Amino acid sequence: MIESLERLQNNVRQVLVGKEETVEMLMIALICNGHVLLEDVPGTGKTMLAKTLAQSINGVFKRIQLTPDILPTDIIGIQFFNPKTQEFEIKPGPVLTNILLTDEVNRATPRTQSSLLEVMEEKQMTIEGETIPLPKPFMVIATQNPIESQGTFPLPEAQMDRFFIQIQSGYPTSDQEKQMMRIHRTEEPLTLVKPVFELQDIITLQEQVRHIHIEDVVEDYLLAIVQATREEEFVETGVSPRGTLALMKAAQGRAFARGREFVTPEDIKKMVPYVLTHRLVLTMEGEMRTTKRQIIENILTRIEVPLEDRALKK
Repeated sequence: MIESLERLQNNVRQVLVGKEETVEMLMIALICNGHVLLEDVPGTGKTMLAKTLAQSINGVFKRIQLTPDILPTDIIGIQFFNPKTQEFEIKPGPVLTNILLTDEVNRATPRTQSSLLEVMEEKQMTIEGETIPLPKPFMVIATQNPIESQGTFPLPEAQMDRFFIQIQSGYPTSDQEKQMMRIHRTEEPLTLVKPVFELQDIITLQEQVRHIHIEDVVEDYLLAIVQATREEEFVETGVSPRGTLALMKAAQGRAFARGREFVTPEDIKKMVPYVLTHRLVLTMEGEMRTTKRQIIENILTRIEVPLEDRALKK
């Protein structure tokens, strides 16, 4: 399975150049059964990334371009009367998929954004009182443009907390962009992507990653970081217990992806910026004097890292 995970990463890398860390984080979110918020400027390959992932696991991919006039029923689905059968029938929306890309999620109205909450948290949808489970695996990849504020509706804290990780990858380097030009000049990279997993394989991985061992001293290190976010001067709301569990799972996912049966302090330290940053709510003074990422970096610098020999002892 580990070799297959490496092939999955290579699959995405042949389409998206210079996104190694983004690809790894996306893969960790997938095997941890989590959702991803991609925050980047337009044209940096967010849609291509989601499509490549779906093809790599032989899954169904659907995309929703969110705008202020999109209604919850456009996402979840509707019940309609079929004149031929003289019966009411349910027509599921695009959420009935494996990989769902919700493009520019912050352009949707709060009512529409809230319709994603049940889908993301419960992995099911409810139409006119009928509950329909979603396929397994199911993953939401939401995107938003960080540089635009006009005509947008910032995601509330409750919805931000539903995202397993947040990724900000930025622009490629000149060499990476040149390589990208050469790849896209001669052929369409998506046609080269072949499945390396079946859907059942991903479900199996999601079960296996839960058994990655975490030593007590490593758990204490994780909890110390989370607790520190709740005591920071410029933080109004620190990381929730849901965030604690997300960080634990993310660390397990990183260890699993690297072929280990145990979590190290480095796994936790590496995943903290991706898992915890978007879960912080700063005070008004904090918004003016610092950033969420700076607060996380200060906490990681301040919290003592467990000794490696103790952390790895089983």
